[in-house]
Amino acid sequence: MTAAENDRHDRFLRLYVEHEEALRGFVRSLVPTLEDAREVMQQTAAVLWRKFDDSVDFRPWAFGVAKFEALAFLRDRARDRHVFGDEVLALLEADAMEAARSSEQEERALEECLQKLPAAQRELVETAYAPGVRMDELARSAGRTPMALYKSMHRIRMTLADCVQLTLNQKEELA
Repeated sequence: MTAAENDRHDRFLRLYVEHEEALRGFVRSLVPTLEDAREVMQQTAAVLWRKFDDSVDFRPWAFGVAKFEALAFLRDRARDRHVFGDEVLALLEADAMEAARSSEQEERALEECLQKLPAAQRELVETAYAPGVRMDELARSAGRTPMALYKSMHRIRMTLADCVQLTLNQKEELA
């Protein structure tokens, strides 16, 4: 592989991984089973890689490709009486796109709100949600009881939830 091909591959992988979860949720909303979603995602990933071009906005393009792959999959399975009709599929698609947009907005708001927390609280949240962290061990290392740590985390979560809601409401008012 040449250096240019490696760069293209790296750019594609970064974008794909960044949007994979939302794309998977979108595909899952369009097809009847988890196994069907896996099959459509595999086909979608292959098409995305084959046709990848840096000049397009990746997320909408990937969702468009996924939609067409799901439609092709459903057409191939049209004899199955459990396949959704085009109208239902269009409604599911609209709902899935809105859910993906909302999720992305909530993630951005949460990031903003995390940055507003005092450093000690932000560090506690980041540590508590790191992979493999056990709350009892975290409490012990912080010199606190597990219950005290759970209460602190609960207060921080409530603060973050309020902040996220306020941030989303403010952005909605500006729109």
